[in-house]
Amino acid sequence: MVDSADSLPACHAELDTTGLYCPEPIMLMHNKVRDMQPGEVLKVIASDPATTRDVPKFCSFLGHELLQQHEDGGRYFYFIRLG
Repeated sequence: MVDSADSLPACHAELDTTGLYCPEPIMLMHNKVRDMQPGEVLKVIASDPATTRDVPKFCSFLGHELLQQHEDGGRYFYFIRLG
């Protein structure tokens, strides 16, 4: 996993959870990945600092690959390849 915004992966879908707090971002991620295929990349945007803990655990538990995460201006960005 890369923690830099220098080279952002291409994504197949985007989920903006800005303004939502735990557990809503993770619940919405569960719903979004159901509509996607293995190997596709989901970009998640969040404002809840708890996502820095929750998103890596979500990926680990469900077998997805966290390609990249970074923070910029109080928003958190995650790029997840579905397993």
